[in-house]
Amino acid sequence: MRDRSAVLAVPETARPPDPATDEHRGDPSVAVWAALRRRPLRFLVSWWPWRCWAFLLSGTLLGFALLLTLAALLFLGLGLSVLGIGVLLLATAAVIGVPVGAVERRRLRWVDPTPLPDPHGSLSGVSAAAWFRTRLRERATWRELGYAVSLATVVTAVGVGFVALLGLSVLLTVVPVIVWAIAPDTVMLVPGEPISDPVQALPGSVAGLLGLTVCAYAGGLLVGAQVRAAWFLLSARDEDLRSRVIELTRSRARLVDAFEAERRRIERDLHDGAQQQLVALTMTLGLAELELRGHDSPTAELISRARGEARLALDQLRDLVRGIHPQVLTDHGLTAAVAEVALRNPIPVTVDIELPHRLPTAVESMAYFSVTEALTNASKHSGASRISVVGRVDGDRFTLLITDDGRGGADPVAGAGLRGLADRLAIQRGRLIVSSPMGGPTQLRVEVPCSA
Repeated sequence: MRDRSAVLAVPETARPPDPATDEHRGDPSVAVWAALRRRPLRFLVSWWPWRCWAFLLSGTLLGFALLLTLAALLFLGLGLSVLGIGVLLLATAAVIGVPVGAVERRRLRWVDPTPLPDPHGSLSGVSAAAWFRTRLRERATWRELGYAVSLATVVTAVGVGFVALLGLSVLLTVVPVIVWAIAPDTVMLVPGEPISDPVQALPGSVAGLLGLTVCAYAGGLLVGAQVRAAWFLLSARDEDLRSRVIELTRSRARLVDAFEAERRRIERDLHDGAQQQLVALTMTLGLAELELRGHDSPTAELISRARGEARLALDQLRDLVRGIHPQVLTDHGLTAAVAEVALRNPIPVTVDIELPHRLPTAVESMAYFSVTEALTNASKHSGASRISVVGRVDGDRFTLLITDDGRGGADPVAGAGLRGLADRLAIQRGRLIVSSPMGGPTQLRVEVPCSA
């Protein structure tokens, strides 16, 4: 027999991906340094030197522009701090590493195929003040600021020296062409003696080729070092991913709380509004029926039928209100609410829930709707003759077992109701385990921390 079982919600012990150990792990030396180690000679004739030179040249230009920007922001910020606007300029200087980090993560794709994970969460649609407050509280922002400062100073200084060496090497390499183009009318001077013959400039070309070779290897080493620094300062870390997971969990919990509040408002409006009006309508129709009793009139029959339809609508509305949020759950707790549901279920249900105290409201609501969802599914699809509901509190965890003796074969992945229930449990760090082999029995195990 095939056992259809699955854990549909994330366990409490689940953790976010670790960029140092999991799928986000990347070795920044693979792209550049590994190519140098594997085939040093082939490295010279590959596209790697060109890519490294382009990376270093663009980094030098970006670093120089960043240096001017930081200097201007700091100078104006300190000078205008007494006017208040200087504080805004200093705050801008503090978060300037965020856009620089975004640019660098894209620019690093030129020389490293492994993308750097962004340590920041999305803040689309928020105000500028909220954006600044959030970014200034994140550790990744200050690491990116450190990278921006190093890019504006160290990387720029090294880049200027490298670009000068590269330019001189290119110039020496093409000296024979330059001499051939301008000779014999003009004589090119080098230290020692004038040169007017291209053949005499060949030693300069050799020196230039040697310089280009040095630039190729030096560029690879410098780019590898910068990639290492970028992975250390710009990549997401454990605390960044963990804080994002916590914030996502909190936002989902806030959405669930808002949904619960709206549902209770609807239940209150139906209970105090439409339900009371239907009760009044039923009483009015009853009085009219009493007035017409004994009169041989077709109106009496119509009023009697209208009163029956009003009673039916009132019963349906009461069932709807009870399904939205039962009052007995609020007043008497989970055990009484589940017992009431069991009495109304078409299949006999045995309830065995022992609680040392009232559970938190969120846990009670989750357990109640887990029972109602399970009983509804069992009544519709299982063909069971008996259902049992067992609930216990073990330490800080409430466990609920719902078992039926039906035909089994329930697919937890295909069931939209069970999946929605599992998603709601995941918000409270709980989980739903479904076991339903062919031939039965089917068992739903709900586990949720009482501190959720």
